[in-house]
Amino acid sequence: MSGSSRPVPGRRPDGEHEVKGLAFRDEGAGAGEDEEEAGTPPPPPAPAGRVGWRKLTFLPVVLIAVLLATWLWFRQADLDALTRNALGNGQVTKALWQHVQLTVISTFFVLIIAIPLGILLTRRMFRKATPFAMAFANMGQATPAIGLLALLVIWLGIGRRAALIGIIVYAVLPVLSNTIAGLKANDPTLLEAARGIGMSPLGVLTRVELPLAVPLILAGVRTALVLNVGTATLATFGGGGGLGVLITTGITSQRMPVLVLGSVLTVALALLVDWLASLAELLLRPRGLEVGT
Repeated sequence: MSGSSRPVPGRRPDGEHEVKGLAFRDEGAGAGEDEEEAGTPPPPPAPAGRVGWRKLTFLPVVLIAVLLATWLWFRQADLDALTRNALGNGQVTKALWQHVQLTVISTFFVLIIAIPLGILLTRRMFRKATPFAMAFANMGQATPAIGLLALLVIWLGIGRRAALIGIIVYAVLPVLSNTIAGLKANDPTLLEAARGIGMSPLGVLTRVELPLAVPLILAGVRTALVLNVGTATLATFGGGGGLGVLITTGITSQRMPVLVLGSVLTVALALLVDWLASLAELLLRPRGLEVGT
């Protein structure tokens, strides 16, 4: 039959030849057919998202459940006149808003002080001053927060300014130390290569050094945020307001509902701030530093 594919006797298959009585086959013969049979290679898997649904939902659900349980407990609790006076007339909302303001303002000043100072202390001209700056930052955090606040109140008087300065001094250390550690951990060969292709010192800093140090810097910022939320509860002793007003009122007047509400809101705010900082830490991390990229 004309359409038969049987091999012709005495004729070797395509790509096969004989050398000194031994049959050899070309290495590339039939490769196209094998590739056609195997098909095209599967596409690479899509990169996984940085933030999973569990990360986005778990902690908010827990916080909502805790706050809902606290609200239900207050609904059935027997509150006396003093407790209602301490929690009524918008006192809770006012204390919570003051606490958020103290945290945000103090964190802002911590960032604009600690990060530029950390960058400056890693430059060759100012490296000798690093031990002195770190000793001062360590001294600020080693001092008990309430004692530091008391000294500032004596110096500056009662008011939010003394409370803010105390919170800032107490939270500078983690951001400063992590900024210095992150910049010092950069590979010198990468920095030398950047200089070798003609980048300016400012370009090396902004396009190479800082992006590589971002994970450590963000970890320090996250620590400072949580510290600020906790330290802001002491602002009430300097006249700075915040959720510490509810806590101290509950202790001094022996009213458990007031103390419970102030404590629950403080813990919930600290967990919420830490969760938001962890999301920022994941989203702001350069993609080139992710494992497997």
